Amino acid sequence: MPLRRSYTASVERNVLWQGDFATEPYEAAWASEAIFFVRALDVDTDFGGAEAHVQISADGIRWVDEGTTMSLPTAKDAVTFCKVAHFGGFLRIKGALAPDEKIKVLVSLVLKE
Repeated sequence: MPLRRSYTASVERNVLWQGDFATEPYEAAWASEAIFFVRALDVDTDFGGAEAHVQISADGIRWVDEGTTMSLPTAKDAVTFCKVAHFGGFLRIKGALAPDEKIKVLVSLVLKE
């Protein structure tokens, strides 16, 4: 049995999310499955939680919702994740926070063939 190829990319590092947010697009056409991990590096005391949703794209410019959602972590150093398959070329997560909320994150994308 051949060894499956995998790769972990840090797509956001020490990024402060406020209002509308989206991660940098990541090209992952070679992979057959992906997992987004979101770790809270710092959470505003008013942060009540929010959701992010996975988006897919054929060209990394025009985006559509894939259907998978995930709750964002609500405590410092907490981690949440979501799994995705059948996604085509590019992946990202997108969401929106209430105007008075903010969270600093580390987002990793783990890809496996």
